[in-house]
Amino acid sequence: MGLMDLFKKKSSGDVAKDRLKLLLVSDRASCSPEMMEKIKNEIIEVISKYMDIDTEGLDIQITQTESEANNGTVPALFANIPIRDIKHGK
Repeated sequence: MGLMDLFKKKSSGDVAKDRLKLLLVSDRASCSPEMMEKIKNEIIEVISKYMDIDTEGLDIQITQTESEANNGTVPALFANIPIRDIKHGK
């Protein structure tokens, strides 16, 4: 996957679905949709250096989880990133 694959034209339904997901996730995390989009893009950029990933199947969410110290809940980042292939260094 090249950098240009990230800019493939999506259907308006897919774009609306992605925006809604991003809005819901950012609302849970008290993080702006713009910041969530930056985080998602940077994760894609870094992982793409080492692996060929399926950006269509990518799912990044911020949820609440119990803290290890058992003193309430804390935000947690969960990423489901389908890997097509691992790039092998020269």
